[in-house]
Amino acid sequence: MSPTRLTFYFDFISPYAYFSWLKLDAFCTEHGLELCVQPVVFGKLLDHWGQLGPAEIPPKREWLLKYCYRYAKLHGFELKGPKFHPFNSLLALRMSLSDVAGTNQHAVISAIFEAGWSKGCDIGDESVLVNILNEAGLNGEELASLARKDSSKLSLKNGTAGGIQCGVFGVPTMVIDGELFWGNDQFEHMAMHCSQGAGIDSGVIREALSRERGIDRKTFKNRKADC
Repeated sequence: MSPTRLTFYFDFISPYAYFSWLKLDAFCTEHGLELCVQPVVFGKLLDHWGQLGPAEIPPKREWLLKYCYRYAKLHGFELKGPKFHPFNSLLALRMSLSDVAGTNQHAVISAIFEAGWSKGCDIGDESVLVNILNEAGLNGEELASLARKDSSKLSLKNGTAGGIQCGVFGVPTMVIDGELFWGNDQFEHMAMHCSQGAGIDSGVIREALSRERGIDRKTFKNRKADC
C-alpha cells in the first residue's frame, strides 16, 4: 500500500527546516501525500538525546553558515538569516500550532520562515511576529494571544514529547509510514521510499544494529573530569 501522509517536525531556528519547507508542498503533491506539520522545540530534542546544537560548536556554526548561503545561491532564493541566531523560537512555534493557526497553519509557517531566513527579521520578537503575520493577511494579534495561552504551551510541549517518542532527534525530520528522514537532503530518499517501500534490506539493517560495540566514547562530563 502506498504511503498517504508525511509528518514534518520542525523548529524555525533551523535553516535546514526552511530549505525543506520550500520543497514539501510540491513533493507531497507529486507523491499523493497529506502534509501534516508538527512544531517541536529543537533545544528539548538536543537535551533529551544529549547533543549540542550546530551553533554551539564554533567551526560547525561557520561551516553551516557557508553551506546555507551556497545552498540559497544554488537554488535561486535570497538568504539573510534571522537578525539574531540562535533566538527564542517558542512564540513562533506556538503561533504555528494547528490548534492555534487552524486552517492558516501553512500560511503562518511560510510567512515566519520567509521573514526570518530570507528577509532577516527578528522572528524571536513578538511585535515583529505580529507585524509579519498582519502583512501576510493574517491576524497577528489574535495568533499571539492564542499562542500565549497555557493550552498552547502544553500543546507544543506535548508535540515535542510525541516527536521524541517517535524517535525524532533533530530538525527537520520527515516521517512517512513510521520511517524517519532527517535533513533537507532527504528528498531523493523519501521519493525512493514512496515508490519502492523501504528501498533497503531490513535484514541487513538488523544485522548491522546487532553488532557488538568494540569501543565506547567517554561522556563529555567524564572527559572534562579526566583533564
